[in-house]
Amino acid sequence: MKDKTEAWTTLVQAEALAARLGDPGLVVADCRVSLADRSAGARLYAESHLPGAIRVELEADLSDHRKPGQGRHPWPDASDFVARLGAWGIARDTQVVAYDDGDGAFAARLWFMLRTLGHGPVAVLEGGWARWTRLGLPVEARVPRPAPVAYAADGFDATRLLDADAVQARLDAGDLLLDARAAPRFRGETEPLDRVAGHVPGARNRPYADNLADGRFKSPEALRREFEALLEGRDPSRLVAMCGSGVTACHHLLAMEHAGLRGGRLYTGSWSGWISDPARPVATGP
Repeated sequence: MKDKTEAWTTLVQAEALAARLGDPGLVVADCRVSLADRSAGARLYAESHLPGAIRVELEADLSDHRKPGQGRHPWPDASDFVARLGAWGIARDTQVVAYDDGDGAFAARLWFMLRTLGHGPVAVLEGGWARWTRLGLPVEARVPRPAPVAYAADGFDATRLLDADAVQARLDAGDLLLDARAAPRFRGETEPLDRVAGHVPGARNRPYADNLADGRFKSPEALRREFEALLEGRDPSRLVAMCGSGVTACHHLLAMEHAGLRGGRLYTGSWSGWISDPARPVATGP
């Protein structure tokens, strides 16, 4: 994008995106996922998607399953992710818009992966596919064939990605570890995905759905008030987000940046990575 003042960096409304479809400096990414049926996203994409949208797979594109002990969705190496970006026709100045079925929980993963590379113009479509189709905006089944480009990966910020040892060190230093899973999973009352229920000792719970009201993100002002209350005077960089596997935790980081609170970090392995070592402690209850 030549005009940086028009860049979308957190959320974009469907109406604004619709007006810009066909822009050669825009890449739309379909990130729809069903945890109940992992093949559903690709099937839905083949049926219809936003015009010109590429397909981005959580398991194949936004995870590296060659890395054992790092949770259900291990973070890919920057070099591998950059190669994918180039194959998708995404350059350093490309405006990227990611969408999923609606609440942004999966699109936020792509958003944060690009942010760790220092990519500025990347946003999540507010309301996702659900709101886009409810508004009667155009869809298509044609699969685009983007022209490959070279992505200049010169801004990767590894300090925003933490492993288990770094998380424990940040907890010991008084940082806030914020778990985005639903409260019953955090308390250890149920665990539908991982072999152990509970949470990291010292973590606090804020389900990512708390960032939403009526299916859309709360206002920046409301989100700022709520996250500042959790931070209790800490700098935003002293918040570490986690969830079950490092995916929905990115929703917190997106909500914070939308509220003007930049610099939050991610525990990439999250709960599934934490319990990969049975020697690590487990807490239950509130």
